[in-house]
Parts: sequence; C-alpha cells; structure tokens
Amino acid sequence: QVHLVESGGGSVQAGSSLRLSCAASGFAFSTYAMKWVRQAPGKGVEYVSSISSSGGSTVDSPSVKGRFAISRDNAKNMLYLQMNSLKIEDTAVYYCETSDPVSGTFRGQGTQVTVSS
Repeated sequence: QVHLVESGGGSVQAGSSLRLSCAASGFAFSTYAMKWVRQAPGKGVEYVSSISSSGGSTVDSPSVKGRFAISRDNAKNMLYLQMNSLKIEDTAVYYCETSDPVSGTFRGQGTQVTVSS
C-alpha cells in the first residue's frame, strides 16, 4: 500500500527558505517518478516540480524555477523540495505525489507552507 508522508512546512517570512520532505513506503520508490504539487486556498492543484526515478532529470514549473529544487534519496525512500526566496504567493498546502497507469495517483496528507510579508 502506497504511503506518503510530507513534513517540513511552516510559517515563514518572504525571502526565507524551507525544506520539505516526503517519506515514501509501500512501493518500489526507486522505480517511480515523483512530483510535488501544491494547492493554495480557494484554488486548484498546481504542479510544482517533478523528478525521474533515478533523480537524473527534473522539471520545474516556471513559477518556481530558479528558487525551488526537487531531489530524492532512493536509499532512504525520501523525496525533498528545497524552497528558497519564498514569496507570499507560494503559500499553499504542498503534497508529494506519484502515480502509475494501473493503480492511479497517490498523495500524502500534505504540509502547510505559509509565507508572510
């Protein structure tokens, strides 16, 4: 059973940094691409960043490119999101996510990031 647990969120001032973590279990983590998505209050789910199964390829959304960095540690079954130069508009619940064609999409419970001026 796929289990994803996010942590590391918090309340910070604009310009600060946070590092989100996602602990994965119940599936062959090292064989799955992973992504971070977020949902701001009253808005839909927004793609943030993705990473290949090996970690050798990443893609960032334009809104976070140059500020956020996704990474993974396959030995520890961990996914990370380093967030620098945070902006107020980065305020959202952040989820780690994975999917496959048979079982569908899986997300954790999310971690809240609040950025204030």
